[in-house]
Amino acid sequence: MNFRSFSLLVTAAAVLAGVVQVAHSYNRPPPRESLVVSPAKNADPTTPQQVHISLVGEDGMRISWITDMDTPATVYYGTSSGNYQNSANGTVSSYEFVYYKSGKIHDVVIGPLEHSTVYYYCFTPGSTSEFSFKTPPRRFPIKFAVSGDLGQTEWTKSTLEHISQSNYDLLLLHGDLSYADALQPLWDSFGRLVEPLASRRPWMVAQGDHDIEILPDFHQIPFTSYNARWRMPYEESGSTSNLYYSFEVSKVHIIMLNSYIEFDHGSIQYRWLESDLKKVNRSKTPWLIVVVHAPWYNSYTAHHDEPESVYMRKSMEELLFHHRVDIVFAGHVHVYERFNRVYQEKVTICAPLHITIGDGGNKDLLGGMFIDPPSEISAFRETSFGHGELHVASESYAMWSWHRNDNDESVQSDSLFIQSLATDPLCNKHQTSGSSIKILHRVFTQTVIFFIKSSSFKKIFIEPTKLFQLSTKTLKIKTQIARVRQERYDEKSGKMYELQLFKIVAEYARSLQQKHHQCSRSWQLMETPV
Repeated sequence: MNFRSFSLLVTAAAVLAGVVQVAHSYNRPPPRESLVVSPAKNADPTTPQQVHISLVGEDGMRISWITDMDTPATVYYGTSSGNYQNSANGTVSSYEFVYYKSGKIHDVVIGPLEHSTVYYYCFTPGSTSEFSFKTPPRRFPIKFAVSGDLGQTEWTKSTLEHISQSNYDLLLLHGDLSYADALQPLWDSFGRLVEPLASRRPWMVAQGDHDIEILPDFHQIPFTSYNARWRMPYEESGSTSNLYYSFEVSKVHIIMLNSYIEFDHGSIQYRWLESDLKKVNRSKTPWLIVVVHAPWYNSYTAHHDEPESVYMRKSMEELLFHHRVDIVFAGHVHVYERFNRVYQEKVTICAPLHITIGDGGNKDLLGGMFIDPPSEISAFRETSFGHGELHVASESYAMWSWHRNDNDESVQSDSLFIQSLATDPLCNKHQTSGSSIKILHRVFTQTVIFFIKSSSFKKIFIEPTKLFQLSTKTLKIKTQIARVRQERYDEKSGKMYELQLFKIVAEYARSLQQKHHQCSRSWQLMETPV
C-alpha cells in the first residue's frame, strides 16, 4: 500500500469514527484591495443590473434588478433558451439616503416552478441579456453554500469564484453584505459584483451590523438600503418584518434572525420565532437550521461577550434547544470557528452545533487572538478567508466542510458528519427503544456508505456484519465493518488495483435514560457522528 492509500485509510477511519482532530499552523493572509464594480461599458439607463434571485414559498422565485430609468417590472421566462412561454409582473420602488437617490428597484415573483429545473429569463426579449437559474431539488440531497461578512475585496472575489465551482443549490449569507457603511454607491457595486452568482442560484440573506447604516442627525432609519434592495420571503412565513423570516427547501427548515433588533421574550421577533418553531413538523422536515449574525459562542478576543451575542443567547437558546435545532450559523467575528454541540456553555449531546463563518472577504482586520486555554466547547478554529458547504444527503445525515482561500486555492481544512437530531432516538422522546436500534443501524450504515461513495474510487463493495447487539441494561452498538474491497482504475497505467482499505471495529455504548425529560448517554472508545 502506497503512502496516498495509507493516508486515505487513516482519514477514512477517523471520519467514520467522528473523532477527526485537525492540528495545523495557518496564518491568514493580509487584507486585499477593495473593489468597486462599475456598470458595463455598453450599459444604458434601461439596462438591468444587480440581478439576484431568492426563494418565495414552495415553488416561487423572486427576481430583483435595478435600472437607472423607469422600465416595466416584467420578467419573461421558460425552460428553453430564447423561448419564454411565461411572464410575470411586479413592482418598482426606490429609496433616498441623505443626498443619494437609488435607481429603480424591480421585484417580480415568478412561478409556479418545477424543482431541479433550469429556467431562462430576461426582461425585454431581444434587447436585454438572457439569464438562467436552476431551482433547488424537492428532496435530498441538497447542497448549501454558506458565507458571511462578504464585503467587496479581492478576497471576496476569490471566495465567490470558489463558491461558483462548488455546484451548490442555494446560498446562505448571514449578514454584512456590501460593507457600504452608508456610502450608497457601494451597494450598487456589490450588486454588480455578486450578480454572476446571485442571478443563477437563490441567495437567502440576513443582516449584520454593517447593514444598519444609521447616521445621527442625517438618517435614523436602520436597514433602509438592505430592506429596499434585498427583499426576502418574510410575509410567507408569517413575519411582519423583512429582518427575520423562515423558509423551507428540500425538507430543511431555515430560520433567519436579526441580532440588532429586539429579541427578548416580549419582543415581536421572539414571539414570531416561538410560533414558527411550533409549526415545524420534524417527521416531514427533519433538518432545522437557524442563522444569526452575532455568534452566541466565541473563543476569540474580537467581539467577545458583546451584548447582541450574550443577551440574544440568554433569550433564545432554551427555545432552540427545546426544539432540537441542528445547526446555528453566525458571522461577525472575522474567522472560522466550529463548536461542539453546546447548550448553556457546556457540551450537550442534543444541542445545536454552532458554526461561525465571518470571513467571506471583508476589508477589516483579523478576528483577534485566540482565547487560551481553549474551551472544550470549541472544536476547530482558524483565522482565514473562505466559505462553507453543507451537503444534506438524507433525512438522517449531512456533511459539513470548511474551505479556506489559501493563496486563491480552495483548501478544505475542516469537515464533519452531522446527524439530524430529529432522527437521533436519544434526542427524540417519541422514539421507542425498538425503533432506536433500527434508526441507529440505518444512520451509521448510511454514513459509512455516503463517505465511501463520495470518494473518487471506481467500484466499492461493503460487507457490514454484526452491526448491533442489545444487552439487558444498555443499548450497545457493536459495529464491525468486516471488509471494504475497492477496485480502483488507474488511468495512467491501465491496471486495476484491489485495495484492502481498512478494517474498522468500533464499539459503542449508549444509555437510554430519561431523567428530568433529558437524554443522557455514555460512551465507550469512540463517538458516533455528531
